Amino acid sequence: MTSRAEEQIRADIVEAGRRLYARAYIASSDGNISARLDDRRLIATPKSVCKGFMTPDMMVIVDYDGHKLAGERDPSTELPMHLEIYRNRPDANAVVHAHPPVATGFAVAGIPLTRAVLAEVITTLGSIPIAAYGTPSTSELPEAVRKYIKAHDGMLLANHGAVTCGRDVLGAYYKMETIEHFAKISLVARLLGGEHLISREEVERLQGLRGIYGIPAPAPLCADPSDAGTDQVVCQVLEAPESPAQRLVPDVSLALRQALGPHRASLRDGVEVSRDGEIRLTYGELTALIADAVKTLKD
Repeated sequence: MTSRAEEQIRADIVEAGRRLYARAYIASSDGNISARLDDRRLIATPKSVCKGFMTPDMMVIVDYDGHKLAGERDPSTELPMHLEIYRNRPDANAVVHAHPPVATGFAVAGIPLTRAVLAEVITTLGSIPIAAYGTPSTSELPEAVRKYIKAHDGMLLANHGAVTCGRDVLGAYYKMETIEHFAKISLVARLLGGEHLISREEVERLQGLRGIYGIPAPAPLCADPSDAGTDQVVCQVLEAPESPAQRLVPDVSLALRQALGPHRASLRDGVEVSRDGEIRLTYGELTALIADAVKTLKD
């Protein structure tokens, strides 16, 4: 016999799956959702079932080692990623994994959502990094997620999708909505010519609002990106230039392209520019830039 609390969690998982499918964040049997029931058990979505048409009785109950305790179906083969998150985040009570199209596009392009662009994202999620590629349903994926999960409530998965965690099922789902919403706005801004970034000083003010809104931060911002750590990130790296006088600062890469005049077409929008202004180009991009400059001089 299920408790009233468990019945509510089952209903929330069904609702989150319905919303993921309705918004096209998943297709067919993609994606998976889980939640803590108590200190011994988790409840998770079954594999090979469309998450948009689940019923509460379809859920699978497992222990924290992934062994099935109850349910007619088997749990998702990506359950180990969920278990890794629970092991590293005792404050997380739910995990949502999906493939929202625009955010996944950023993940496929290798572009993290770590620029300080939207105040709402800064106060709710902070930065959204990319976990290294790992073959789905293998130990590689939990290992990739482990690096960032202590410091982040949401992340992109290279060439795969995104994953979020929260205090409850719908809270984790809403963070997935935020990631996709941010990705859409960022994409449009880049197509229109570039993003204006929120200054680091303003970011710190926004981070201070978390307490007012009752939004716990999994980790502080990194004063220096090198402080983030290597094996497991302990703080959030956010691209926010220092500017005590301005709250909005033009994107350095955009200003660079404009300054290059006729040669700026040789620099792709994805050119990497560090916070200290160091420009990083691939060999092909550098060669194209030099060739374009030589051609202009000859003309």
